[in-house]
Amino acid sequence: MRVIAGNARRTVLVAPDGQNTRPTADRAKEGLFNILAPRIRGARFLDTFCGSGAIGVEALSRGASQAVFVDCSQAAIRAVRSNLSKTRLSESAVVLETSAKNAIARLAAQNQQFDIIFIDPPYGSGFLQQTLAQISQSKLLTESGIIIAETDTVETDTIDNEKTDDLMPIESRTYGRTKFMFFEWTSWGQNETVCC
Repeated sequence: MRVIAGNARRTVLVAPDGQNTRPTADRAKEGLFNILAPRIRGARFLDTFCGSGAIGVEALSRGASQAVFVDCSQAAIRAVRSNLSKTRLSESAVVLETSAKNAIARLAAQNQQFDIIFIDPPYGSGFLQQTLAQISQSKLLTESGIIIAETDTVETDTIDNEKTDDLMPIESRTYGRTKFMFFEWTSWGQNETVCC
């Protein structure tokens, strides 16, 4: 697992101890950032269920102005801090050791907004639906922002559109067993093509 491009290119990243995280494969990560390339520079990036933090670190390496990393696992937080130190990107990062639910509520209460929000919950956990609904209600996403949810092509969580009716699915991409789903605000989506 490594940083693919940008200031920290080729830096080898560490994964959290244990078997509870599954880092996004380099091929899938490269495909994702090829899609996001026009949006990254200067963006505020939120990496929820961040695991090693590889996605948020990649965003910072490619020019995001700030990344907020969220995970409730102590092992994951240790890995994130180590990876930020190795890549010398700590000054542009905020690391929150808490659940995605608590972090979203806290960030929304602070009136923070993000241009790109990445969601990578445990597959089949139901957290994807819950997190999308909470973001939809919190207005944590900027008006022209985008949400990316990582799921598994075999065990994809179902999404109840009635609970996330302010968000519209606009695109999906598959890399092996990894599937990325892209969402934006419904009103914005009527006027713009977001990616691809």
